[in-house]
Amino acid sequence: MAEYSRLLADSQQTFVRAQTPAQRLHLDVILLTPMLLIMAMGLMILFSASDGDWTTVNKQIRNFIIGFGALLVVAQIRIDTIRRWSPALYLAALFLLLLVPFLGVGAKGAQRWLSLGFIRFQPSEIMKIAMPLAVAAWIVRHGLPPRPSVTVSSLLIIAVPAAAIAIQPDLGTAILVAASGAFVIFMAGMSWWQILLGAATAVVAIWPAWLFLLKDYQKQRILTLFDPEADKLGAGWNIIQSKTAIGSGGWSGKGWMDGTQSHLDFLPESQTDFIIAVLAEEWGFRGVICLLVLYGAVVSRGLWISLTAQSSFGRLLASAITLTFCVYVFVNMGMVAGILPVVGVPLPFVSFGGTAIVTLMLGFGILNAISTEKRIISQ
Repeated sequence: MAEYSRLLADSQQTFVRAQTPAQRLHLDVILLTPMLLIMAMGLMILFSASDGDWTTVNKQIRNFIIGFGALLVVAQIRIDTIRRWSPALYLAALFLLLLVPFLGVGAKGAQRWLSLGFIRFQPSEIMKIAMPLAVAAWIVRHGLPPRPSVTVSSLLIIAVPAAAIAIQPDLGTAILVAASGAFVIFMAGMSWWQILLGAATAVVAIWPAWLFLLKDYQKQRILTLFDPEADKLGAGWNIIQSKTAIGSGGWSGKGWMDGTQSHLDFLPESQTDFIIAVLAEEWGFRGVICLLVLYGAVVSRGLWISLTAQSSFGRLLASAITLTFCVYVFVNMGMVAGILPVVGVPLPFVSFGGTAIVTLMLGFGILNAISTEKRIISQ
């Protein structure tokens, strides 16, 4: 009987198995295991992509530690508490986004960051978490499935910050933020006529968006997608070099630290957006498959958590976080392989980053909290 502890609940004696350290910390080991393996794999790839620069690797390890600390803290918070604070977090993130045009710090032709002196961060990354929280809380508050009026108001909640991010300009992040909210609406049980109406509206909006919303360089990225050879040394350079790196790796790759495209500086942004090309060149297609299997394990566990969540808010939130994570992977690999426009989306837990990693870990902290929600309630 040493491995059991006795509890008194509702005037009935029950026996439950003693909690493991992971259970006491509200951590889902099945979810964390592939995540940690991806991080370890990512550090090896980053070490090669940075030409063996331990400073870059140590910074990434620091980012992981900070992110895991954030995950651990969020995992302890009850889901109903998260739901209550969702509107406040959304409004705070929106306020920070609206400050960017006035107080933001520019880099590489874009003004996306706020600086506190000792730290610089992107408010758009915070919105990636605040968006699904706010939309899920709003929809659940008004009942499922959402009425047309609730759907329209939810779309407004999505549109305002997405537009603010798009004008920074950061179209890739704007799409991801909008997708995180749209997934909540979709999973809430939209009727088919609403889905078809939304699809039709999106199709109709393509031409006005092309004329009035997209900047010249964004249009050029889309045109380059269809014919990268038209500007080999300009807009098509990134796609051509990344596809060359991927193709030259073959099945087994050239060997760790032996990639030519990245080490000879042909491959652009090899530590961030195009890091999957480094993996494909050095580890080959089998290395990419291994990474995809780990990503698949994370997504599968996330969807299982959403299916078994004990509240409607938890189900919507878990599915939105998981599907948005899946979109991250798909968009990054798609743009590096030349089947999607280059939009500057990092590869989760592999690309070098700061705010993006912490934001991802916050999302997975919420997933851990949802995963342990049943056990908390039952005890």
